[in-house]
Amino acid sequence: MISIELPDGSRREFDAPVTVAQVAASIGSGLAKAALAGRVTQDGQPRVVDTSFVIDRDMPLAIVTDKDADGLEVIRHSTAHLLAYAVKELFPDAQVTIGPVIENGFFYDFSYKRPFTPEDLAAIEAKMAELARKDEKVERRVLPRDEAVAYFKGIGEHYKAEIIAGIPSNEDVSLYREGAFEDLCRGPHVPSTGRLKHFKLMKVAGAYWRGDHRNEMLQRIYGTAWATKDELQQHLHMLEEAEKRDHRKLGRELDLFHIDEHAPGLVFWHPRGWTLWQNVEQYMRRVYRDNGYQEVKGPQILDKSLWEKTGHWDNYRDNMFTTESEKREYALKPMNCPGHVLIFSSAMRSYRDLPLRYGEFGQCHRNEPSGSMHGIMRVRGFTQDDGHIFCTEDHILDECVAYTTLLQKVYADFGFTEIIYKVATRPEHRVGSDALWDKAEFAVMEAMRRSGCEFIVSPGDGAFYGPKIEYTLKDALGRQWQCGTMQVDFNTAERLGGEYVTESSGRAHPVMLHRAIIGSFERFIGILIEQHAGALPAWLAPVQVDVLNITEAQADYAAEVVKSLQKQGLRVESDLRNEKINYKIRQHSMQKVPYILVVGDKEKANGTVAVRARGNRDLGVMPLADFSTLIAKDIAAKT
Repeated sequence: MISIELPDGSRREFDAPVTVAQVAASIGSGLAKAALAGRVTQDGQPRVVDTSFVIDRDMPLAIVTDKDADGLEVIRHSTAHLLAYAVKELFPDAQVTIGPVIENGFFYDFSYKRPFTPEDLAAIEAKMAELARKDEKVERRVLPRDEAVAYFKGIGEHYKAEIIAGIPSNEDVSLYREGAFEDLCRGPHVPSTGRLKHFKLMKVAGAYWRGDHRNEMLQRIYGTAWATKDELQQHLHMLEEAEKRDHRKLGRELDLFHIDEHAPGLVFWHPRGWTLWQNVEQYMRRVYRDNGYQEVKGPQILDKSLWEKTGHWDNYRDNMFTTESEKREYALKPMNCPGHVLIFSSAMRSYRDLPLRYGEFGQCHRNEPSGSMHGIMRVRGFTQDDGHIFCTEDHILDECVAYTTLLQKVYADFGFTEIIYKVATRPEHRVGSDALWDKAEFAVMEAMRRSGCEFIVSPGDGAFYGPKIEYTLKDALGRQWQCGTMQVDFNTAERLGGEYVTESSGRAHPVMLHRAIIGSFERFIGILIEQHAGALPAWLAPVQVDVLNITEAQADYAAEVVKSLQKQGLRVESDLRNEKINYKIRQHSMQKVPYILVVGDKEKANGTVAVRARGNRDLGVMPLADFSTLIAKDIAAKT
């Protein structure tokens, strides 16, 4: 007798081995029809399996449908295979390589003699729909490794054969067939192709085989797949909105920045973009000042020996830019932490000095692959609002709790109110003893609990020197951006010889808390641009007010208005060109300036201004002093 425990605690008993599909059918025909896969627990480990999976012992089972996150992953995985099936039907000479699930969809890489065109993409999507309508059964079989290698070589799929050849020779591999197409895969998959209905192919891009630029350039077809038509349409609408908000597009239109081929991965900030940067930096500088941080500045280049002591040379070397002078090796700093330890160690510190908080707008460089760079969101040179707190173990919880409160306030000021909290624990490759890691992991989790924050645990995703809290914000489109971090590090200060004098006149190594709120300035400004679709709130806008005259007769008065507002600390520009006023209003509205002031003869005579707020809102005519009060309130509210 086989006893199967269901999620509601009930049990189903069977006289013989039974498939997941049969269990679903025993519960009800509706569930049998909806079942995409099953989630079983074997040897204490949860695992998602096909509906054809045979249960031959007592175990827990949950039926996976398209309402489950696991179900959506199965749909996307299966749709990637449907894509490969369609490509092989239309282009038999194409070779298939890999096709994983990614966020919101999937991709599949192909080797083919010519580039796929937009017309090809449309034909492939139509073929996918045709194959799905056939509702062909998806079947799994298992082969010994060498037999599988021979099979794929025999059908001309040399990339698949190469992948399988890398599997240990004593292991079996699983293959999945649907109709005339068979592919290597661990699974699981939907029971039949008819379950795949709501998908869309998005684009074609280049990708090197195995991610190595020395290998052949393949063609990567991206797609998205969803459980329902409404979810697919919502996602496509979100993508349309995201395209409108693309910071690269808005950066050009609003004349904020550009990236040039002479400096890949580095940003050229234009006057308006640099004004935005300075607004963010000065705000963060006030945050430092008001919360007990001392601002410091460290050098860009540090000797290799320092990076060897910290462990970066062994654990992070591929991401570092290096240089040489007088037979000494140096590295451009990829982070600011070691420099802050050196500042801490430059004088004798006492326990009375702790916690000691350093903050730096530190410029860092990381050798990111060219294919991973994306506008100003992912660059090789960036500046962090980097801070380090040197403290004792007794300080950790209070510092982490206070930091979380501060971060929430900063994010709210920038327009972000929804935060996701994650605790990343020890990775496989790390420095320090397990005992220290135990303390550090307890500290970050307890700090989250004391802050009243629900959090998820991400096993193995901590830094090599310590666990971390990751603070991820949601933007106006529901996209997630991990920006803030708090890392508890018992190791780096000790490795670099940082010490303080204890209350008993002994010596001890401080705990080092690594923290950043906005992270990379470049990336955060890109997020801000997309969050606000370029229409930045008045306190951040590079230009807060544009003053436009109707005719040459008001040019002097317009200049007086500009001067008066500038004396109040506002960022004001004027447009005194001999153009029609409607043309000037339309042009400046496209620059998303918060306020446009129009002055004609009546305004000049009465000392007033006609006020238009962003979004084509006519606020009427008012004395200049009243407008000054209005915009001051707007700026103070940070709305």
